[in-house]
Amino acid sequence: MMVSLSGQHSVTCGRFHRQDHRARGGRRVPLRVMMSAREHDLSVHVNGLDFENPFVTGSGPPGTNYAVMKKAFDEGWGGVVAKTVSLDSAKVKNVTPRYAKLRSGNGEVIGWENIELISDRPLEVMLEDFARLKREYPDRMLIASIMEEYDKEAWVKLIGLCEAAGVDAFEINFSCPHGMPERRMGMAMGQDCELLAEVTGWVTEAASIPVWSKMTPNITDIKVPSKVCLDAGSDGIAAINTIESIMGINLDTLRPEPCVEGHSTRGGYSSVAVKPIALARVASIAQVIAEGYSDRSLSGIGGINTGNDAAEFILLGSDTVQVCSGVMMHGYPMVKGMKAELSAFMEKHGFTSLSDFKGMSLPYMTTHTELVRMQKEAIEMKRKNKVGLGNDKEWSGDDFVKQSDSMVAN
Repeated sequence: MMVSLSGQHSVTCGRFHRQDHRARGGRRVPLRVMMSAREHDLSVHVNGLDFENPFVTGSGPPGTNYAVMKKAFDEGWGGVVAKTVSLDSAKVKNVTPRYAKLRSGNGEVIGWENIELISDRPLEVMLEDFARLKREYPDRMLIASIMEEYDKEAWVKLIGLCEAAGVDAFEINFSCPHGMPERRMGMAMGQDCELLAEVTGWVTEAASIPVWSKMTPNITDIKVPSKVCLDAGSDGIAAINTIESIMGINLDTLRPEPCVEGHSTRGGYSSVAVKPIALARVASIAQVIAEGYSDRSLSGIGGINTGNDAAEFILLGSDTVQVCSGVMMHGYPMVKGMKAELSAFMEKHGFTSLSDFKGMSLPYMTTHTELVRMQKEAIEMKRKNKVGLGNDKEWSGDDFVKQSDSMVAN
């Protein structure tokens, strides 16, 4: 199937118009999962998209080309977010080395920094990869991550080309923290709510398939840009992208890492060490969605390496979870163990589907002021129901037997 940069395509994709996909439940009949008493339904149905399971490879090297995205589908990932594409890949110039690791005292990798840019492959080549993948895996979810400069015409053209290639949804990259912000792209847009609203509006108006907006954590309050994107029509939010960072200084050379010709630049920090930060941001976004956008979705990202990690994100309101640096360290087969561990968690608690526990932990997040109030009430209640006597002075003749019984252990 040939896809040209003119956006012409010889095959009719048969998509619903964008305004229909929420109400009509998308363009596919939801998968019917036949389960025995001991099986668990890991499928996810959001924004008219049917994911076999919640595990999605995140945008980056795991979605660089046909070969690696095919590997993800073959190993059993529920979806793939391809590496971010733009109209003119000639402007993208990567350097090497572009990664650096943070290790714990015992040598375990707990942090990963990258200064990698978006795809440097020609767009027409990526479009061919998308089309081929959708021919071979028509029921797997392929999401195009997109980024452009502040130019409506460019965004609209990019959307048309990707839709013609057959992708299932878009993820707008409003969050890459290095390289692209110098051109008012990525994080530079995600930190400017006026730009964010305008560009999100362009995309959601032009797209006929679901649109997710990917949020940067490099901002004071992630609820604000998330709400801006939802108000502008985003069908879902993905969060978090990497945290702006400097991995460290080499104390032998006195140069920052990763070092390129004796120099470095701020990069994006990810892997297991960012999970607590990601959970906090995801919980904040989930609360926004719960309060006024119940038809929207949330894809949780940040330090997810196990099925139990995924369970935590789902408990705080995520529909799907994305893994990027984890795949780079452990490989695509890691999804098998993640699915098994998530199923074991569900078995332990008697859950049969992800919807049984999605958002279950969210109501237990509150303010510190509320924690103080609740603890004060609990202490007062314990005092009222106090068992036993504090000292001999508290004995009374009228309640002598009752007081004696209150101190019996069996």
